[in-house]
Amino acid sequence: MPFVDDASLIQGVLAGKVASFPTDTVPALAALPTRSGQIYPLKGRSADKPLILMAADPKAFQPYLGGAEEERAQWRPIMAQVWPGAVTLVLPASAGVPPALNPRRDGTIGLRIPACPRALALLAQTGPLATTSANLSGAPPLRTLAEIAVVFPDVLVWALDNVHLPLGSGQPSTVAQWQSGQWLVLRQGSETFPPVNRL
Repeated sequence: MPFVDDASLIQGVLAGKVASFPTDTVPALAALPTRSGQIYPLKGRSADKPLILMAADPKAFQPYLGGAEEERAQWRPIMAQVWPGAVTLVLPASAGVPPALNPRRDGTIGLRIPACPRALALLAQTGPLATTSANLSGAPPLRTLAEIAVVFPDVLVWALDNVHLPLGSGQPSTVAQWQSGQWLVLRQGSETFPPVNRL
């Protein structure tokens, strides 16, 4: 079983390996952005489906974001309202985004800061990670670390207190894209968008 402690998980991720950890929605498979191409064959994931970049702090996303400063100023209030939380914002990407993060090459990138203390602690150590739900493509998300260890024996799985305990809400994040100066909801998940009385 590929269970590892905190230090080994961080060390492994920084060395380029794929890891799994809990989030506020469903457990994630994750890798460094430059090594994100490994995730697709592991999941049997279609090459045209983008990954989501997770981080512990919005400032960590700056190298990956495109758009003019005037445009970025319009995103910040929403970021402050929905993060940490189960909302993924799809925004213009910089030229520095590794192609495997978004094989569509449509100039966008999905960003999220999860409302999960353990995930935030990990991301603070590793920096931004390319993520997706921990499951085989087309199958339901795996909810326990024990299941993930069986299905993905080559992935580093965080050895937490109870590996048989379901993790996260089990609901996907809400996805909203900035398009032509306004927000477009692409997927309605567990969070309302635009947010209501969040501050």
